Amino acid sequence: QVQLVESGGGLVQAGGSLRLSCAASGRTFSSYAMGWFRRGAGKERECVARIAWSGDYTYYADSVKGRFTISRDYAKNMVYLQMNSLKPEDTAVYYCAAGSSVRLERSYGYWGQGTQVTVSS
Repeated sequence: QVQLVESGGGLVQAGGSLRLSCAASGRTFSSYAMGWFRRGAGKERECVARIAWSGDYTYYADSVKGRFTISRDYAKNMVYLQMNSLKPEDTAVYYCAAGSSVRLERSYGYWGQGTQVTVSS
């Protein structure tokens, strides 16, 4: 079992930066792949970034590649999403998730409650 709590969302101007944090509880955190997903108003849920349990594989959606960075801290049981050069189209609720397979989105069975990111133009 993994419990996830996101923080760090807010309102930022286009071109600005935010860092989202996800605090994970549970002794098996290090064995899970972790991901950040988002859902904009009226849009489908989108996987933004994923990182393997080992940390040696990462995936980014084309829409955020070069602007977002996912990382994890095993000692603190934390996952981060550093978001730079934010655009209005990045506005969404962002969710942290844990899964058994970094590449298989349907394996992400543990979810946080989400944090709102709003980018103004």
